[in-house]
Amino acid sequence: MEVILRQAVEKLGHPGDIVKVSPGYARNYLLPRGFAYEATAGNRKRIAQEKARLDAAEEARRASAQEYAGKIEQISLTFSARVGEEGKLFGSVTSADIAQQLAEQGYEIEKRQIDLKDPIKALGVYRVPIRLHADVHPEIKVWVIKQ
Repeated sequence: MEVILRQAVEKLGHPGDIVKVSPGYARNYLLPRGFAYEATAGNRKRIAQEKARLDAAEEARRASAQEYAGKIEQISLTFSARVGEEGKLFGSVTSADIAQQLAEQGYEIEKRQIDLKDPIKALGVYRVPIRLHADVHPEIKVWVIKQ
């Protein structure tokens, strides 16, 4: 099924792009959330008119995200944890822990925006990427030290 994107969708495209997706993905996710229109002749005309407005709005969101990314990249978080043999933690540092410590410092980042593949289970310094926008991925430094 072909759809016309109204917003940037990660790994799919940018506003105004005509992309081919599975019918279930379009019906159950993209269309109900307003991320896309079905690619009909009437919608193609409508999206052409909206394209300029969407580009301006998208550029404003990207600029805002880049400004916020500049502030976030300066952050360094420190977690102290109990450690067993071989430097392995009792427990782990998760994206929820990172989001909570960011909130304590005044940065409102949701845990699903934190791109931590697996929980941190060892001592060390880690670079953790954060998804603020489809094109903006700043990294924060996370220190895990012995308690």
